Amino acid sequence: MLFTIFCIDKIGMEDKRSAAMPAHVEYLNSLTSIKNIMSGPLMDDNMKNIIGSLYILEAKDRAAIEDFTSKDPLVAADIWKSIEIRAFNKRVDNR
Repeated sequence: MLFTIFCIDKIGMEDKRSAAMPAHVEYLNSLTSIKNIMSGPLMDDNMKNIIGSLYILEAKDRAAIEDFTSKDPLVAADIWKSIEIRAFNKRVDNR
């Protein structure tokens, strides 16, 4: 089952985000029960500033995604003002 996670940063989180990124990348690379289809930072329209994060993940159920999210070092760093998890029905994939 596919899920999206859409996160928006709190204002002024650049330094905290940068500090948490090595642990975040290590966490993503350690995944075994969840497949990271695609993920990366959300950017402002000038592509200069990170404003959040977006994930497309495959997991057995929502509980697995919620568990994954709760253990993300970016959550521990408290940089996100909002986190939305949604089931996703892929209809088009032009990669």
